[in-house]
Amino acid sequence: MDPPGITRHRRPFLAPLWLTLLAVLIAAGVAISAYRGVTTSIVVLASVGEKDPGTIDDPPITAEGEQRAQRLAQLFAAGAGPGRLDALYVSGERRAQQTAAPLAERTHLAPNTFAVQEASATAAGLLRNREGTAVLVVAGGTAVQQFLRQLTGTAGAADAASEPDLLYIVSVPTVGRPHVLRLKY
Repeated sequence: MDPPGITRHRRPFLAPLWLTLLAVLIAAGVAISAYRGVTTSIVVLASVGEKDPGTIDDPPITAEGEQRAQRLAQLFAAGAGPGRLDALYVSGERRAQQTAAPLAERTHLAPNTFAVQEASATAAGLLRNREGTAVLVVAGGTAVQQFLRQLTGTAGAADAASEPDLLYIVSVPTVGRPHVLRLKY
């Protein structure tokens, strides 16, 4: 006697359901890993203090510039936890070194020094090497302009050289476009 015809050509009934569930799980895993991989880097650009008028090429900062340097140290010397800086970049100018010195002393961060001529390359390297961190850059007006140009893709710092008390807070996400906030301190 032959078996009934229904059982000869039996198809797995749950296969489409299992394949759909497997595809949903794989898509969810990819979405979660992509979401966790998205980071935002915060780069704060601070202009150096005013020049002390003189005849030398690289003059020191004035007494007002020293007061601004102390205010900058108070702003960013938060210690541990949210709001702390992960790195400090300082241009090779004497005024930049003097402006960043109180902050470096309070936070115990070793400043990464860069040449003004290499500000664009330093900004590009900063985005590659410091992804997802908070970094403060203290530099002269020309270097601040180069950093802004490199980080945002636009030239929006025409007044960086003329006003020494400006802070630019640049938020650079890995997905999307950067945002710039300009403050006076």
